[in-house]
Amino acid sequence: METSENRLLHFVALLAVLCAPAYASVQITAVSPSAKSPQLLGTRVTWTVTATDSNAGPLTFQFNVAVPAQSFALARDFNVGTLGAGVWTSQPFVWTPTGVEGVYKIEVVAKDFASGETASKTLLFQVNPLVTGSAPVAAPTANPLVALFSAPSCAAGSTMAVRFQPQSIGLPPTTTPFMKCHPPATMNFEIAGMYPSVTYQMVAETQTAGKISLSTPVSFTTGPLPANVPFPSYTVNIPASAETDTAEPIVLQSVLVPGPPGGLPGAQPAGSLVIYPVVATDLSGHVVWYYYSGKPTIVTRPLPNGTMLTLQDGVSWNPSLTQAQLLRQVDFAGNVIRETNLGVIAQQLRALGAVDAQMCNTVATPAPIGSACLDIFHHDAIQTLPNGDTALLVSVEKVFPPGTQGDTTGLPVDVVGDFIVVLNANWQVNWYFDTFQHDTGAPQLDINRPAVLGETCTAPQSGGCPPIFLTAGISPLAKSWLHANCLYYWPQDKDLLFSSRNQDWVMKIDYNDGVHSGGLGTGNILWRMGPCGDFTFNSSDPWPWFSHQHDAGMENNGAGPLTVFDNGNTRYSQPGVSTGCMEGAGTGNSRGMALNIDETSMTVTAVLSADLGSKALGDGSAQLLSNGSYSFLASDVIVPGDVDVVSYLLETLPTPGAESGTPVLNLGAPNEYRIWRMPNMFQPPTT
Repeated sequence: METSENRLLHFVALLAVLCAPAYASVQITAVSPSAKSPQLLGTRVTWTVTATDSNAGPLTFQFNVAVPAQSFALARDFNVGTLGAGVWTSQPFVWTPTGVEGVYKIEVVAKDFASGETASKTLLFQVNPLVTGSAPVAAPTANPLVALFSAPSCAAGSTMAVRFQPQSIGLPPTTTPFMKCHPPATMNFEIAGMYPSVTYQMVAETQTAGKISLSTPVSFTTGPLPANVPFPSYTVNIPASAETDTAEPIVLQSVLVPGPPGGLPGAQPAGSLVIYPVVATDLSGHVVWYYYSGKPTIVTRPLPNGTMLTLQDGVSWNPSLTQAQLLRQVDFAGNVIRETNLGVIAQQLRALGAVDAQMCNTVATPAPIGSACLDIFHHDAIQTLPNGDTALLVSVEKVFPPGTQGDTTGLPVDVVGDFIVVLNANWQVNWYFDTFQHDTGAPQLDINRPAVLGETCTAPQSGGCPPIFLTAGISPLAKSWLHANCLYYWPQDKDLLFSSRNQDWVMKIDYNDGVHSGGLGTGNILWRMGPCGDFTFNSSDPWPWFSHQHDAGMENNGAGPLTVFDNGNTRYSQPGVSTGCMEGAGTGNSRGMALNIDETSMTVTAVLSADLGSKALGDGSAQLLSNGSYSFLASDVIVPGDVDVVSYLLETLPTPGAESGTPVLNLGAPNEYRIWRMPNMFQPPTT
């Protein structure tokens, strides 16, 4: 017999069917390029897509591009569109083909993630070559310091590079990496690392069976630095000399938005502040390349293929937040090669079972105990993993019971942790590490081991913190538990190093190339290096350990030593402040360190531990150079009487037989996040 309750359920189900749209669907109504096919290589084309959705939405749009004779590859992953008069419009997709001419395929996919429905369309677009005769040409790009060099096709089995040199400045030539010839298509190179308003001579070098033939020379004059871009200025405190590593004369720099010490890269609200470009300079501070989007941008890694990984502001799935929502790969000319966003990565993480990977605007207020959400991308993204995989850091908040980490309010506690997310070659999530899944105590993390200097965060955002979303109605001070700031892939061990500023630890994580015993890498922490960690420091120094460190990585392609910038906040904090293993000395400065690690005896020995002459409160870099000296960035340095903080771009020559060194380069600069020394723009370091 059917009960009244069952009859009611049947009626509700029938009503839902009757009230549902007869043909609930997603439909793409138009795909519109700003320029019609065909166009020349290097032409910027903006695509706009409109679609309808009989479901509630929101509707998201993905763009994929197939280079001639190749398969589709992600260009921009699913991101939200805008709704007007019942029509969804994609965010503009800007596409600039620079690699090869031919017929491209442009695919757009519209998807409603709530209903799961999708629609797609594919268009063909003809791209014509820049060069049509027997001599190469050099064309300007959107960046006045970058040329697009195009040469006629070369024979299969041969390779080609471009050598370029200023005509009126006594500088040696630079040669790009050699690329395989792919007849009958032309060969195209973005040329970068040139001074403004200077004429360069460029020539193609074709290598066949060990012999090199040269093309007709081409002249190209760079443009001036644009007046509407606020370039940083530099002060030469110690000029380059015979002891400086002049074999690595290029300094690539992520310049921060001015703000308080410890500010989070790429996450400061712009307001009326100066937004500096990313720049590359010579050793005297003269600009030879820049990237400027008009929004806070941080380069996390230069890549050997003439592109860079960047974290940028932009619209994503959380309408209340635009800070550091985009991961973009950009080329020398400033073209976006690939883009993903935090919203779609959260979807992919949840599909893999990551329960903490909600978007923060979807969590109830007050946030229930156990709820968690993703805030922003931050600090680091690397692409040195096998098969072109990319690993990046994502901030996560999670609510814990009252009393967690010593909180005395009697209310639930918001704790800020981190995800490490690994994307495959097509920028889809294939592995993750959630710090809150490894918080049960030694040898893992301990949720009740607070930040060693008691750092907290306040909503909506405070210095050194991501945006905070979950403190409403609970304990008002979120615990800044980890503040991760660096990743490094260790090729010998196939594992990841993970630097936590607020724990004073560098940790080794079992990544194992994403494979462990036939499944995914465990993500277990294998060791913790630093005060109260798993290593002994072989030193007579009463405070040998780094603290609040940055840019930890193994040099010499993983063979060592470990270089790290020791900000030293815990060591030179007010005397008596203690982590339980290292008490604040109240003295000293930040240090540049190079450390030998013995994982058998679990000991650390300093190769270099050099006082850098200032207290760098946050950020920083460390790098071994080709001549055996070390490059360091001392950032967030407070200058008495100045409202802003500054940086010093340094080079230190080690003292044989000692842990000290001699400064052989010092450039004063605005506040910066990280720097890289390079022979040229085409040879970034591997650390």
